[in-house]
Amino acid sequence: MGFLSEKPSLFFTKPVFCGILANTLLSTVPGVSGAGPTPEKTLLTPILDAELIATGTVTSHPFKPNTPTGCPTPSSITRAMVSLCGLQPLFVNAGLRHTPTVPCYDVYGMVGEDPRFRDAVPRAHALVSHGETLGKFLSPYSDLLVIGECVPGGTTTALCVLRALGYDAAVSSSFIDNPLSIKEDICSKALGRITADEVTTPLDIIRYTGDPMMPVAAGMIKSYTGNILLAGGTQMLSVAALAKAMGMTPPAVVTTSYVRDDPTANVDYLASRIGARIFYVDPGFGTLGHAGLARYCIGEVKEGFGAGGAMCLAYLMGHSEESIRERILSVVNACS
Repeated sequence: MGFLSEKPSLFFTKPVFCGILANTLLSTVPGVSGAGPTPEKTLLTPILDAELIATGTVTSHPFKPNTPTGCPTPSSITRAMVSLCGLQPLFVNAGLRHTPTVPCYDVYGMVGEDPRFRDAVPRAHALVSHGETLGKFLSPYSDLLVIGECVPGGTTTALCVLRALGYDAAVSSSFIDNPLSIKEDICSKALGRITADEVTTPLDIIRYTGDPMMPVAAGMIKSYTGNILLAGGTQMLSVAALAKAMGMTPPAVVTTSYVRDDPTANVDYLASRIGARIFYVDPGFGTLGHAGLARYCIGEVKEGFGAGGAMCLAYLMGHSEESIRERILSVVNACS
């Protein structure tokens, strides 16, 4: 394929890139998430990534935006794209453990709990309402909303939600070796609670086993009057599935070819079952001469914080494949 698997037929003049930030305590379970140097420090990742995207650097904490193997964080890719496009990203605090270091729209959510033992998002209904308010606010000022997310551990909550909604889901991972046994064990226990309590409604499923990002995104989808692109892989497919279960038309999803090519995930199948169009960006990281970015091609990281959607947006705004790759390489080198 070329840079884009297919070009979305969208006309817009006032795009907004929105990143929803949240924590789930599942990211602190050893082996679940690679979005941080230790399980506990994954709780810092959303605010550090937002700081990098907003300012081009992280000064609030000692932080090197690479994995231990030298693979750049996807937030550096998103930073490259918003700077290339001249956009000021909007961040939403859906439920964070730590105070954000950049301005955020606060919906007053709480950190997502461990769904094996208790309700994960007790205020799911209220978060949908707050998301609706934000969608209404943005509608007069924009005509394309690209929604990304940063929720370490979110592919595991996505697995739980997709399975609970009736999809035979297999989700991706930031690890090269997807920790499938850990995720399946968590999912089995979370679904056991759902079955025992005979939970069936979409928002109660989110309440039991989702994360705070999901209901906020669903509320925005419900009220926003322009076009929406969900920027992410299996996490955003869970949002699309939630929107469908709530009676809405699921928005299109855009992610990277690295997620599509993950043999442990079934994103094409899920998109087809949900009825969401899905687009893939192939940034050609293996040809840039950067060893860390080349690791995306072998399945490390793959996607994150709306990186695929941000690249798609830059392309739709008229930036060439070459200029997109050049800006990514420049920002990644500056952040290293």
